[in-house]
Amino acid sequence: MNITVQPPRIAEHSVDPLFLDRWSARSFTDEAMSAPELMAILEAARWAPSAINAQPWRFAWGLRGDEAFKGIAGSLVDANRVWAEKASALVVVGSKLTRLSPSGEEVSHVTHAFDAGAAWGYLALHAQMRGWVAHAMGGFDHGKAAKVLDLPFGHALHAVVAVGRQGPVEALPEGYRAREVPSQRRPLSETAGHGAFPA
Repeated sequence: MNITVQPPRIAEHSVDPLFLDRWSARSFTDEAMSAPELMAILEAARWAPSAINAQPWRFAWGLRGDEAFKGIAGSLVDANRVWAEKASALVVVGSKLTRLSPSGEEVSHVTHAFDAGAAWGYLALHAQMRGWVAHAMGGFDHGKAAKVLDLPFGHALHAVVAVGRQGPVEALPEGYRAREVPSQRRPLSETAGHGAFPA
């Protein structure tokens, strides 16, 4: 069960509490995660929407204590590694840059990152539904991660996701504690416009 942290998020319009309750905590307990439990979370990502069903998203993962986890953690910038290496699992999100055309040729897939983002969203929400928290990070050495994970040619990396049970704020280094609250969002009027994008 996730720890309740104030202040609460308040929606402007009717929305399922799942979307308000999901946030990117940094503090984790020492609870281990099994491979089948992580596969259940990745299964949700597998069913994300996909342009022309190309399914360009790719995931590489490790569980705390194994060599894959150590390799992924080693690619994180220090500011992320200090808390993320305490997670139960680390998942790297990538995507394939091309897709097969109807004639069987590899062609540029312009929505590869968009689709991978949708898959990450499904991952995050399903983790939340199962009592875990997921925190995506852009702060990692892409070259180091690509090498450690044998990233195939024609693929891109987007994020590293830490997954674990939420821990108490006191478990974080002191400099991180003040930020261990759910972030708020801009008013919807700043991000959605009728007939035109907001200025």
